[in-house]
Amino acid sequence: MPDASAERSQSKSSHPYWAQRVDELKAPDAPPEALNLNVAGRRAMGPLQGFGQLWQKTFRIPLTVASVTPAEVVAEWKAELPRFKPAENRFYPSPGGIAPGEVVLINAWTPGGPIATGVVVLYADEESFTLMTPEGHPEAGWVTMSAYTEEGVTVAQVQGLARASDPIYELAFRVMGSRLQDYIWEHVLTELAAHFGVKGQPVEVDRQLLDPHVQWRRAGNVWHNAQIRTILYHLAAPARWLGRALGRDSRRL
Repeated sequence: MPDASAERSQSKSSHPYWAQRVDELKAPDAPPEALNLNVAGRRAMGPLQGFGQLWQKTFRIPLTVASVTPAEVVAEWKAELPRFKPAENRFYPSPGGIAPGEVVLINAWTPGGPIATGVVVLYADEESFTLMTPEGHPEAGWVTMSAYTEEGVTVAQVQGLARASDPIYELAFRVMGSRLQDYIWEHVLTELAAHFGVKGQPVEVDRQLLDPHVQWRRAGNVWHNAQIRTILYHLAAPARWLGRALGRDSRRL
């Protein structure tokens, strides 16, 4: 009988670009300034597990005057991912970086308040990488960052396939969250292009509503809503501080 550990090693080496399946995510050690919530113990969720309408959104920007290959673009994208995000969105990759199975913590501020969540790297190769969402994230699905050559020009692209995770997020997306999401990815691509010396190039956007229906059987996803839990965590800060203070006082007695 073959050794089980050898089988796992062989399976991993034969699929080096894909994350290994895990039942529950593990959150990486976070820097002091990061809030590490709503990742550890959560399951990764695809579009089938979400609640809202299913959208595919594609954002592209041609790097018209940059003499770079798709692999060079993606290598820089992986290495500098946090700096391309808007200032109100903080990304904290784990020490392993953008590699299959690694987790990226996210601290963001939205019109609805703060949110602490994260994503797991589902797939990563030389010219693309895909991030998948956990339970409680605003969306259930994945987003792929990639680069390719078209008519001799390298094009950077972001493509998402996802649903809002629960009814609260779905309402938020319909009111303004979808536009906010568009702004985030347009900002990322604009900053990425500027990193390679391309400025003033517009981002091309394609939005496709693949399923206009909501999945009411998934309404219970609201239990894991990361924004609600983050806000409650902040509201409970005085109680946590008081508990620590009383604990220190009791140890002095």
